[in-house]
Amino acid sequence: MSKNKKRTVRTLISLTLFALTLIIFSVTGEERWFIEALAFGVIYIIAGYDVLFKATRNILRGKVFDENFLMTVASLGALALGEYTEACAVMIFYQIGECFQAYAVGKSRRSISKLMDIRPDIARVIREGEEVEVEPDEVSLGELITVRAGDRIPLDGVVKEGSCHLNTSALTGESKPLSVSVGDEVLSGTVCLDGKLVIEVTKEFYDSAVSKILEMVEDASGKKAKVEGFISVFAKYYTPIVVVSAILLTVIPSIFTGLWRKWTVRALTFLVVSCPCALVISIPLGFFGGIGGAGNKGILVKGSGYIEQIDRANVFVFDKTGTLTKGQFEVVGVYPEKNRERVLRYAYLCEKNSNHPIAKSIVRAYGKDDDCVAEITEIAGKGLSARIENREILCGNKTLLEDNGVLISLNAGELGSFSEKTQTAVYIAINGQFLGVIALSDKVRDDAKETVDKLKERGAAVYMLTGDGKQIAQEVADKLGVEVCHGELLPQDKLLIVEEIIHKKNKNDVVCFVGDGINDAPVLVRADLGISMGGIGSDSAIEASDVVLMHDKLSSIITAKKIARKTMRIVRQNVVLALAVKFSALILSSFGIGGMWYAVFADVGVAMLAILNSMRTMIVKE
Repeated sequence: MSKNKKRTVRTLISLTLFALTLIIFSVTGEERWFIEALAFGVIYIIAGYDVLFKATRNILRGKVFDENFLMTVASLGALALGEYTEACAVMIFYQIGECFQAYAVGKSRRSISKLMDIRPDIARVIREGEEVEVEPDEVSLGELITVRAGDRIPLDGVVKEGSCHLNTSALTGESKPLSVSVGDEVLSGTVCLDGKLVIEVTKEFYDSAVSKILEMVEDASGKKAKVEGFISVFAKYYTPIVVVSAILLTVIPSIFTGLWRKWTVRALTFLVVSCPCALVISIPLGFFGGIGGAGNKGILVKGSGYIEQIDRANVFVFDKTGTLTKGQFEVVGVYPEKNRERVLRYAYLCEKNSNHPIAKSIVRAYGKDDDCVAEITEIAGKGLSARIENREILCGNKTLLEDNGVLISLNAGELGSFSEKTQTAVYIAINGQFLGVIALSDKVRDDAKETVDKLKERGAAVYMLTGDGKQIAQEVADKLGVEVCHGELLPQDKLLIVEEIIHKKNKNDVVCFVGDGINDAPVLVRADLGISMGGIGSDSAIEASDVVLMHDKLSSIITAKKIARKTMRIVRQNVVLALAVKFSALILSSFGIGGMWYAVFADVGVAMLAILNSMRTMIVKE
């Protein structure tokens, strides 16, 4: 059982025993103080032994004035006054607040180790003419390894034999498969989609792309600033002042009046009043309400500290593929349009049994079932050759058609909006004659421009980083109104750019990175605030981020900022309310005005008001 689950169980047990004990004493009318002290004392120890331990340990380490010390002094003061129920209630309420806080924070970065999924398990190395399966870190420079369709390339190297398409999204975020052949460099972590490669290893595993990503996550994680809780900061000043004031309240008047008991009781009442119960409960509960309200909108915020970061975020850096765009190909045009049905049909018949992302897009675009039999021959790195209805069909890239002597003829009027520089193209030929071309593109999300526009209206700076080509990146940036974009980036390039943005930011700026893939994990961790796309995002990106958009709606960023702003406003209201009542009660109790009942109201009553106010954070309006 985890630490937080144990605390939750212990708190529930304490609360149950506390309620039962109150009922029993109220029904029986038992007034023997030692029985009451024993019963509530046991409950107090169950609820707060960890707080007592931490306070003692911190005192021994020289860290005297923290929230644990304050809770210990205040609750023990209540016990000394014979206010057993007050002492137990304060400690139980404190633990409830801690449980709420720990629940939200506990899932923050539990499984960054899932990034290890991109690490290949084996490498097939050629030794003495035979393939031998070994650990990737056992392969030496210059050795030859083989990679088959579906394999993840285990080490960086150069292709010596074969050709194929590579899925590079794990490293670059690039949705378009990369065609490689003899002489091309390939990186570890990419996946061979088709064909077979023989690769000469140029980097040992510790220096490979996969290892560098893992190292960057570790390094970036260490640079993430930790937000110190308000209560801890407050207690550094509040606690010593209160404790010293209580001591002075006991000693000074007693010296002049000789009424030591009277002023000791008054000082202990002063300590009960000083217990920051309203702050201890309402602040984490306010944040927890904001977190819950965000959760109802499909926004997972992993801790209260990130609520403030969301509110303050004013520099947004977006990944492109899978974040600003949908991360999957769609057919955006067939040229010439008059041949649309024939082009799509023959492409469908060629591609319907393939798992290639482009093939799946063509199948979706055709949207019909066709049982016509096709004899398919795969031409690695170029496309397919098929025999359908006694016709010879070519389906692939421009090189495939050119190699077979097919003249590609499209006049300007037939091209429409087709651009080979910014779109992926699949060419179709029948019996050596060009039939048409299918244009595919990674479409921009429906709410991407609206989100960018609203962020800019709020004065935020917006950047876009991507592994895609510069022309494709610029086209998307122009559509969305993003003024600064960078293309052709590897993970280390993205990290360097974000490091530069963070280095140049103003003191109060908060840099937020929004991404979805494994390659984004280092940057998500390094940014002041990391937001990931939860629906299609990789596990490692989700674990590395501080906020997860579970519905993959970019507009949720705007909703999150609204929730964060409301939450921070309510938390500040609670702070002002609690401190105003608390300080007035401290002054009055020091003069003996109000007594214990007023002390209880100043503590528990204000806490309840603050809790009711905090519950408003759960109400979220679009």
